[in-house]
Amino acid sequence: MELSFADVKDKVCVVTGGCGVLGCVFSQALLDAGAKVAILDYKQGRCEECARGLAAKSGKPVLCVVGNVLDKESLIEAKKQINEQLGKIDVLLNGAGGNSPKATCANEFLTTENMNDLSKSFFGLDIEGFRNVFDLNFLGTVLPTMVFAEDMVGRGGSVINISSMNAFRPLTKIPAYSAAKASVNNLTEWMAVHFAKANVRVNAIAPGFFLTNQNRFLLTDEKTGELTARGHKIIAGTPMGRFGEPEELIGTLFFLISDISKFVTGVIVPVDGGFNAYSGV
Repeated sequence: MELSFADVKDKVCVVTGGCGVLGCVFSQALLDAGAKVAILDYKQGRCEECARGLAAKSGKPVLCVVGNVLDKESLIEAKKQINEQLGKIDVLLNGAGGNSPKATCANEFLTTENMNDLSKSFFGLDIEGFRNVFDLNFLGTVLPTMVFAEDMVGRGGSVINISSMNAFRPLTKIPAYSAAKASVNNLTEWMAVHFAKANVRVNAIAPGFFLTNQNRFLLTDEKTGELTARGHKIIAGTPMGRFGEPEELIGTLFFLISDISKFVTGVIVPVDGGFNAYSGV
């Protein structure tokens, strides 16, 4: 069996976080393959601008749906709009997520040199910032699946979650994001089992390191654009020696949507330039 755009064509695909760096790339690829795409964002203006940009590039209509991945009622309303305009949902891509400086430690390690100032360590984390990041990444996957995947039960469909290398190897400084993505991995496996007999597949993509709006402040210097010490560490730990390009995630996305993977469920696929496989030696 060969991978074919025919497996994607005319499928109704919902992309949460559809206005993010990766979400836009995913949406564009789906449009180019002939899918009917609805992008979800909680900001009306941003959603409309993003939809117009995608439509201009692809020459195909894009449905902008305003909804908050942490508000079930807004998601139910969004689903009604999608069903009325595009039909029943075949594919859900849970792309909403991200990190925040408020959930980030200033210091990588707690040492004898800095333990007199705990404000820059785990102990100084803003708990609301921590909660917001965890909820966005974890509950922001739970709730959209709870609402949108209902269309797939019995008729077939694919849920694709966005995990992270942090789920396998938690990075220093970002405990909320790492814990949330590890939870997404576990949830992906749980839902895959729960939905298996209902003909709904649930898998996840675990990107390595791609420059996005959420991590740019950690990996590049805002003034010079040069890599930070952390950015250099990541490149040194990536055997391919570079950051990924968002378009390099598309092949895995299409594989997980396509019938070529119809016996694949409950897996988390790293797309990471070898980061997860490398011991550092």
